[in-house]
Amino acid sequence: MKKKYLIIAAATIAALIFILSTYHKPTNITFAVLIILVILVFIPEQRCINVIAAKKAAKKGDTNMFELAKQFIGKECLLYTFNGSQIEGVIKELSENAVLIDNKGSIEAINLEFITRIREYPRNKKGKKKSVVLD
Repeated sequence: MKKKYLIIAAATIAALIFILSTYHKPTNITFAVLIILVILVFIPEQRCINVIAAKKAAKKGDTNMFELAKQFIGKECLLYTFNGSQIEGVIKELSENAVLIDNKGSIEAINLEFITRIREYPRNKKGKKKSVVLD
């Protein structure tokens, strides 16, 4: 609902700026304001579409991540979420829609719907954990 009012407000402001620019010589500031308004309206709209697409994919009963996560129980892993964050820890327990991770003594629960990638923590040739992980 807020999105609808935001779009109406942005369109109204853009129309007012256009009307004012017809009476006066248009300046670079007028065009800059119009571009900023377009950016403020369409970028959040795209993010909203991405979130809706992720939710639809999760509702389809996609249990692949659950089946794959079973292989990593008891291993130190890196979990990547769709918003770009990275979580490190040992996977302790797995339920239908959540993963329990032990991260140096603190336990975290992460929703499986938001996990895009799971991988075992990379190690060097000697078996030590790599100090820098670049992905």
